[in-house]
Amino acid sequence: MPVLPIALMGANVLKRRAVEVTDFKDSLLRGLVDDMLETMDAAEGVGLAAPQVSVSKRIVIFYVPAARNEGIEIPLTIMFNPVIKPLKKTREDGWEACLSVPGLIGEVSRYTAISYRYQDITGAIIECEAEGFHARVVQHECDHLDGILYPMRMKDMSTLAFVDVLNSEVGQPSGSELQKSMSE
Repeated sequence: MPVLPIALMGANVLKRRAVEVTDFKDSLLRGLVDDMLETMDAAEGVGLAAPQVSVSKRIVIFYVPAARNEGIEIPLTIMFNPVIKPLKKTREDGWEACLSVPGLIGEVSRYTAISYRYQDITGAIIECEAEGFHARVVQHECDHLDGILYPMRMKDMSTLAFVDVLNSEVGQPSGSELQKSMSE
């Protein structure tokens, strides 16, 4: 299982809507997912979408450790063709980073509670609900499937900054707060 190169902001594959997965018997799907897992682990991310490894397919993987989600661990989830619906109109600003936008972080407003539906690797339909950081991760990763990177969701571009600079500034989120709040 190779670690795949991560597409960076500006790459065409990150600018367009990814295509639906329709053939769940495709023998290459499991290999792609395995490579995505290896890539996400190597990059120390919590999520990865197929377009981030230059594959224009509607595939997302994520894992939310308990330490980053109010003590609730969300196990490794592999989603094909996910669809999100907000459960509440409530939104919350939070720091986000992205493997495709390395070294930068910014504040993004996201729904605080969502439901999401997806297909697993066999094509079976799974339905879930998410709140807090879990909801943020799912929204962030699914945005990649529609050609959206987190800076495009920012209301205030003045919050876009290099992580190293924020860590060195007085009165800004500490490194541990930034690490806890980053979605990738």
